[in-house]
Amino acid sequence: MSDVGRALGVHRVLEPSGVLPQAAWRLDADPAIGSDEVRLALQRLNLDAASFRQLSEACGGDGSAVRAAVLETVRARGKMQNAVTGSGGMLIGVVDAVGPRSPLGLAVGQRVATLVSLTLTPLAITDGLAGWDGRSEQVPARGTAILFARSIAAVLPDDLPDAVSLALLDVCGAPAATARVVERTGARSVVVLGAAGKSGCLSLAAARAAGSTHLTGLVRDDREAVALSATGLADRVLVADATDPLAVAAVVGAPAEVTVVCVDAPGAEHGAVLATSAGGTVVFFSMATSFSAAALGAEGMAADVTMLIGNGYTPGHAALALDLYRATPGVRALIDPRVAA
Repeated sequence: MSDVGRALGVHRVLEPSGVLPQAAWRLDADPAIGSDEVRLALQRLNLDAASFRQLSEACGGDGSAVRAAVLETVRARGKMQNAVTGSGGMLIGVVDAVGPRSPLGLAVGQRVATLVSLTLTPLAITDGLAGWDGRSEQVPARGTAILFARSIAAVLPDDLPDAVSLALLDVCGAPAATARVVERTGARSVVVLGAAGKSGCLSLAAARAAGSTHLTGLVRDDREAVALSATGLADRVLVADATDPLAVAAVVGAPAEVTVVCVDAPGAEHGAVLATSAGGTVVFFSMATSFSAAALGAEGMAADVTMLIGNGYTPGHAALALDLYRATPGVRALIDPRVAA
């Protein structure tokens, strides 16, 4: 096996052969590590919003059924990857073994959050998720996870609660991608769909810090509108169903130069395109996004927009999200209650 293949974790793929770990159906989660790997002792999983929502809806809100579904997924696949959404999440753990050739710079005893998806992380759960009621995205867990030479992890900050750090680092790619687009395009007007959520509020703060001067936050109901309005993160707060493209277009009015999609439900693609001006940019930062719906929909609307898929990694993304939380009371006002709940 080539050095590149091993660094990417191909040696852990059980089936099908010839794919990378994220695309694999099943991984080898053996806790015995190779010379270039790191083993973490699990403390907490964070399921991504789209995956948790799908599981909860599929199980009719039955927490025990959600827990059973997660356990079965990890048992069968050697990783946490929702078969419907294709997404997973990330985790917190303690480094308990480091191979002598690992380039990650981690040391035994460090508490870290993984900045790579659970969909490509070999995972074994040993406690049956006994401490989780199946009703929240954050999942207390015991077991092991494996990091490869090309994996990314951040040492947890000492000044923030673990639950807050996990919530921030789970979505840290969104504000970083938003800031990069705003800086590159010089966009002054930005619309964020799903603006009251974790990634949404951070994206608003990132756009403001990057120079945008006209920020619109679109939320799904009056309760979220009241909460977002109180933070001052957005200059306009609108209520509409993000999956109803005509409703989105009607409330947004004059399209924005940049639209950021942070909605955890499918169907927001067309509304996002309609909310974006000719020559503008749409950043899809949601695991519920359909590439075909976005591409074919834009074509059918004769919409001249650049569409970007946020891949969850931008250099410096973890530090940016943590700093935005520390420096922005409005972000804390939305994230802290969500984490506490």
